[in-house]
Amino acid sequence: MASINDFVKKQKPGAQFVITAQMLKLRPQEFDSLAKIWIDDGGPGFNVVGVPHRTVVDGEFVISRVTVIRTTALV
Repeated sequence: MASINDFVKKQKPGAQFVITAQMLKLRPQEFDSLAKIWIDDGGPGFNVVGVPHRTVVDGEFVISRVTVIRTTALV
């Protein structure tokens, strides 16, 4: 299973790309929790840009995809 760092390392600094729950093999609810942290604090080597894409799971809107921009630092 690929980690978030594997996806981020493939991108050049300044590149904009998408991260999805499916890419990380996470349930949408798990991805939603992670994405909320990334929106507030930034992720490992990236910042969230734009509006996160949401989907309905069990009658609740959860974040299923985010667009991010690669920073120069990678944790």
